[in-house]
Amino acid sequence: MKKEEIHLNDFQRILFGESPAAFLVEVLIRTIIIYLTLLVVLRLMGKRMDGQISIIEMAIMILMGAIVGVGTQVPERGILPAVVAFICVFIFQRSLNWLNVKSEKAEVITNGAVNILVRDGILQLEEMRAAHISRQNLFAYLRSRSIFNLGKIKRVYFEGCGLLNVYEYPKERPGLALLPPGEDEFIREKTRQDQAHVACTNCGWVDQANARENPCPNCGSSNWTTAIY
Repeated sequence: MKKEEIHLNDFQRILFGESPAAFLVEVLIRTIIIYLTLLVVLRLMGKRMDGQISIIEMAIMILMGAIVGVGTQVPERGILPAVVAFICVFIFQRSLNWLNVKSEKAEVITNGAVNILVRDGILQLEEMRAAHISRQNLFAYLRSRSIFNLGKIKRVYFEGCGLLNVYEYPKERPGLALLPPGEDEFIREKTRQDQAHVACTNCGWVDQANARENPCPNCGSSNWTTAIY
C-alpha cells in the first residue's frame, strides 16, 4: 500500500482491510472449522501436549498458530491447505514420538538431556553452564520451596522439558546459605550456624573450619563462609 493511500478516517480499511465486510462471516466459518481441526489434532497427539512441552512440541504449537492465522484471515487462501498442513504436523509429531521410543539418542536430541544441577549439596557448575542456569536463578527457585541450606539437597534435576525436580536429604546437613547477602539476621532466624564447618561460596563444598586457609578442593575458589544447618 502506498503512503498516499493511508488515511486516518478510512474506517473501512482500518476495520475490514481490503476485504469486504461480508468476509467477517467467512472468517467465522473458517475459524470454527480450523478450531475443530486443531482440537482433533491436539487430542490425537496425546496428553503430553496438555502438560509440560518439549522444544519440538513448542515449535509445533507455534507452527500451528501460523497455520491458523493464514487459514482463518487471508481471503485469498482456502481452508483446505490449512487442514492438510495440520495433518502433516500430526504425522510429523507422531513420527518423532515413534523415533524417540526407538532411539534414546534421538530423544535426547529432540527433547533435551537431563542436567544434574546439584549433587550431594554441591553445585555442578559445568552442568549449570551447559543448562544456562545461573546460581541466583537456582537459589531463587530453592528459596521459593523454603530451602535455605544447599547442604539439605541431595539432587536437583533440570529435566528436558524445563522442570526442576528437587530431592532432599531426610536429615540435616551443613551447607551453604541460599539467602542473598545482607540477610544475616534472617539467616539467624531461619537457620543455625555450624562453627565447625565452612562452605565454599562458589560451589557449596563443605569442609572443616580450618580449611579457610586453603582453596576449595572442588572448584579452586578461596571464598569461604560459615556453614549453616
